[in-house]
Amino acid sequence: MIGLILAAGAGRRLKPYTDTLPKALIPVAEDTSVMDVILKNFSSSGLKEVAVVVGYRAKEVENRKSQMEERHGVKLELIFNDKAEIWNNAYSLWCAKELFTQSVLLSNGDTVHPVDVEKILLANRNDSITLAIDNVKKLAEEEMKVTTDCAGNLARINKMLNPLDSFGEYIGVTLIEPAVKEALSLALEATWKFDTTLYYEDGYQEFVDRGGKVYLQPIGDLSWVEVDNGADLEKARKIACQYQ
Repeated sequence: MIGLILAAGAGRRLKPYTDTLPKALIPVAEDTSVMDVILKNFSSSGLKEVAVVVGYRAKEVENRKSQMEERHGVKLELIFNDKAEIWNNAYSLWCAKELFTQSVLLSNGDTVHPVDVEKILLANRNDSITLAIDNVKKLAEEEMKVTTDCAGNLARINKMLNPLDSFGEYIGVTLIEPAVKEALSLALEATWKFDTTLYYEDGYQEFVDRGGKVYLQPIGDLSWVEVDNGADLEKARKIACQYQ
């Protein structure tokens, strides 16, 4: 199994931090970035190899690569996305498609969460894709919401879904099993080729629309945050302090 972090985006809503850093390297505690939190989670879950899709300010990740490897006891592979500043992250995940021959534990590079999330996913493995879902939080317009089919699996995933009809919010952590490597790769490719502004979650939707099964795994009442703006960053710093 390998860990995967998507850290290629510019994070423009977090200026001035992202004038010089990719969003994943913004500090959330003393000498601790968002990526450090994720790498610590991966290492604590037994993962020793981690790939990071980089793009915007990729050199900053390269400069810290050795330090992060030593600190967290992992080996890092950097995958460069040359479209990161002009295309959305469906293409970023597709850039890492060669990893799908093995089990992949994916985290968005802007999600601060406890290691409990990884442990819950690993304790509930299957032969397809499993999404970590917060079905406790009150939903609004910005969240990446999900609805379920009659079996309780993913039916729709989109920010535009009605909060009242939604099962919960996808928190940006996924377990991908090798049985879906070809189908997921093709779904992601079809997604970014159709519209380069689409998210990888749209690729999951394409995968489901083509007959694939995506499982939804609730995480319970755990504190987490997707760091998109200043208010999120303040929340991330409070949460990260709980997990040091």
